[in-house]
Amino acid sequence: MLSQIVRPMVRTQIRLLANSQATRSTLVSTIAQWLGFLGVRAQVTQIDAVSNQISVSLTVGKPEACDTHDWQQILHNLKQHKAEEPTPAQAQMTSQQQSKLQRLLAYVIQIGGSEQPDWDKLYPQLQTLGFEESTLLGIRSALKVPQSLDQLMEGLDSDVAAIALPKAVSIALLDRQVNPSEDKALSTLLEAMKQPASAQS
Repeated sequence: MLSQIVRPMVRTQIRLLANSQATRSTLVSTIAQWLGFLGVRAQVTQIDAVSNQISVSLTVGKPEACDTHDWQQILHNLKQHKAEEPTPAQAQMTSQQQSKLQRLLAYVIQIGGSEQPDWDKLYPQLQTLGFEESTLLGIRSALKVPQSLDQLMEGLDSDVAAIALPKAVSIALLDRQVNPSEDKALSTLLEAMKQPASAQS
């Protein structure tokens, strides 16, 4: 199921990159998201077009499945110094689009478990996914009320859906599984992302 969602999402993100006026910063953020699906925390430190390829330099943090002792030994063996990680650029959205995005992500959190999420535990997890503080505050506010997928899909344009989908996938995978409700939400976002903007207005 996950590959059926991720592969079309990546294809759509590639098309968005081709039409983006901020290709470099958008690609930096996108590569980090792709690696995040594998449980790898990474930041792009350098990116350049070289011939017919893209050259990328990464700073990689300890993967979720990696033992701390093993990670420290790897760092020791490599004898590398920790590099300063750049902050990925945020997509330019209107305040209304930002609100819709935050409510969508809150919905994915709400359907991920049967109980009201514990913000004190959830907050650091969301931080590791690279959300800006303003987005985190918006998600926290949206979590206070039940969200409806049908209402969230109304008027959702494809660009916002394309931004929301990789973030929603990352949230859904926090517990390393995707339940039926999360599957439906991700599939719905995928379909919204494929629609031309004119068809949603």
